[in-house]
Amino acid sequence: MKSLLDLGDIQRLLCIGAHPDDIELGAGGLVMRLIEQNPQVHIHWVVMCGADPVRAEEARRSAQLFTEGAANVDIELHQFKDAFLPWQGDRVKAIFEVLKSDFEPELILTHWENDRHQDHRLLSELTWNTWRDHTIWEYEILKWDGDLGQPHVFVSLTAELSQRKADQLVASYASQQSRKWFSEETFKAFMRVRGVECNAAYAEGFYARKLVW
Repeated sequence: MKSLLDLGDIQRLLCIGAHPDDIELGAGGLVMRLIEQNPQVHIHWVVMCGADPVRAEEARRSAQLFTEGAANVDIELHQFKDAFLPWQGDRVKAIFEVLKSDFEPELILTHWENDRHQDHRLLSELTWNTWRDHTIWEYEILKWDGDLGQPHVFVSLTAELSQRKADQLVASYASQQSRKWFSEETFKAFMRVRGVECNAAYAEGFYARKLVW
């Protein structure tokens, strides 16, 4: 299948996640593949719920690991309380407005609008509210809620890159090891399913409301 997209052309990437590990789970493979194709990319990595100091430190180390090789990386961790973002929306919006004036992304990665986690949905809504004329891809996260959809944008991943993503997630987030779903097996299985859907070994899926050529 011929690709109509060239990630190597992207010079400025904005990654938005509600919690530590969200960006990596939903789009870690895309980020690493993009760096391989264009090491000069400038990545701005934003995590909102970093109130827990243990998880915040994990998030910082993981972000550094997943963006290794990129020429410019800004990691921004905020201290909002997990699961309470909808009741702090005005403060989140204010942060987005500052970010909008400081960084001009060519591609934005954020949560899927139909994700059942309230923090995820809010960030998706505010992303579209803030960056109204930008290219936005919404990533998905496999979890207990069973809220997966049918993505229509796929980023294929090699077996090596998918293994690297799974290994780095497990190594970075010791605090999540007690969760039954947080495992190399789960991560690779999900990427394998999306890979089948786009005739690749492994892949990540995204939702794009608008693509302009």
